Amino acid sequence: MHERRLRIERRRSILRALWEGNFARRGITPRRSRESHPVVTDWFHAQWLAVGILILLLCSADALLTLTLIARGAVEINPFMAALLGGSGHAFAGWKVGMTAVGVVFLIVLARLRVFGRAVGPILYVILGMYAVLVCYELFLLRNIPQE
Repeated sequence: MHERRLRIERRRSILRALWEGNFARRGITPRRSRESHPVVTDWFHAQWLAVGILILLLCSADALLTLTLIARGAVEINPFMAALLGGSGHAFAGWKVGMTAVGVVFLIVLARLRVFGRAVGPILYVILGMYAVLVCYELFLLRNIPQE
C-alpha cells in the first residue's frame, strides 16, 4: 500500500500554527449545515474576552473591597459567602473569583446561543454593569463607614 502522507510534518512550525490559528481561522462557522449545537466553532469575538476580563477584574476588586469593609465592621449579607469568611479571607476570594470565572467562561461559550429569541451574550454586559455598580457602592461604603 502506498503512503499518501507528506514527508514534511505540518505541525512542526510553532509560529505557523499560531499564525494560522489566529489569522487564518477555520472554525468560525459550523462545518455542516445541520450542526445546530450552541458550540460548533473554535473562535469567539474579542469583545467577549474583553468583557470577561473586565468582569473578573471587577470581581477581584469586589472581593478585596468586601474583605476591607468586613475588617472595618461591615457584615456579609450573602449567607453562602459569609460562611467562607471565617478564615483569612483567601477561601472567600478564591471561591468568589473562581465561581465567577466558571460562569463567565460558560456564558462566553454559549454567547451565540439564542434563548427565548434573545442571544445569551448580552448577559455578560448586564453582569459587567452589575459588578461596576457593586464596586462603586462598596467604594461609597468604604468612604462613609466611620473608622474605629
